[in-house]
Amino acid sequence: MPAASPQLLPTLPLVTDFATTHSGLRHAAGRFAPSPTSALHLGNLRTALAAWLLARSTGRRFVVRIEDLDRARVAAAGKIASTQLRDLESLGLDWDGPVVRQSERLDLYADAVAGLETYPCFCTRREIAAATTAPNEADWRPYPGTCRRLTVQQRHERLTTRAPATRLASQLNTFEATDLARGCARGRVDDLVLVRNDGTPAYNLAVVVDDGLQGVDQVVRARDLWSSAPRQAQLAELLGFIPPVYAHTGLVTGPGGVRLSKSAGAAGLSDLVDSGIDHRQVVAWLCRSLGLPEVADPHELVNNVALTPPTPVAGIHRLDPRPLGGAMGWWSDAVLDVAVLRETRRP
Repeated sequence: MPAASPQLLPTLPLVTDFATTHSGLRHAAGRFAPSPTSALHLGNLRTALAAWLLARSTGRRFVVRIEDLDRARVAAAGKIASTQLRDLESLGLDWDGPVVRQSERLDLYADAVAGLETYPCFCTRREIAAATTAPNEADWRPYPGTCRRLTVQQRHERLTTRAPATRLASQLNTFEATDLARGCARGRVDDLVLVRNDGTPAYNLAVVVDDGLQGVDQVVRARDLWSSAPRQAQLAELLGFIPPVYAHTGLVTGPGGVRLSKSAGAAGLSDLVDSGIDHRQVVAWLCRSLGLPEVADPHELVNNVALTPPTPVAGIHRLDPRPLGGAMGWWSDAVLDVAVLRETRRP
């Protein structure tokens, strides 16, 4: 009798031991992680307040991280980061522990990559755009896996003309992430870049490693980053971490509907103060934009905020700029789901 054919089992992603080998005492935390490219504008400060309040209201630590890996873009990173930290302090947003700077954690990112299944990628952005279909959410184009199919000889040939990036060899096409507004939602994942072709750790790698090692289990950020959530959640699991729960808030936009940014002329906190607007007025405006009581000190909201059902995200929610003396003509398209605080509040 011929031997029975072996049963083929599905290929499962290999979970590394990175999380356990780099483990420490990490209490649950929320975080704010700005890039030191410019002063924080109202959109940034709104996210910071939302993240701080959600962490403090749920008994979590609140940590601050400076994402300064892109040294070419942040030549004055040290000075800008110091200004950003002063802005947070001036609004009453305190944090726990030392401020983490990604530029000081390169060895950790290298250790994380070493345990993952990866391959070199020689594709340029233009080549990827030409090989993919129309962009989906947030103009994200899933990588088509071009270099994953290269032979050893082809890789050697390309190495003579171009330095490669390093990509994750994902075993999945979709992955589930948890959002406090959406619930559990499945999104597309691809072979994301872990290390850029200049040797710099990629954003998605660094943020996942740092969130995991800092105990961040709650991430508040703008909703245009939703497409990154499934990819980051998958990478977190591959590194042995439990993926965080996300809370994607609405964007703060200009009158023309363009997202608020320093490059588009958004004023920083110092600009507002120089124009005669008090820090307390800014805090009150930020609270109002989140659908919360207008207070001058955010600590007043931690245990006393009246939690009401969330306002649905629908179109553009226009904020009255008068609390800032008419200086701001900007709107928000969503109120932070304050029910999130109710649902995640710890006893």
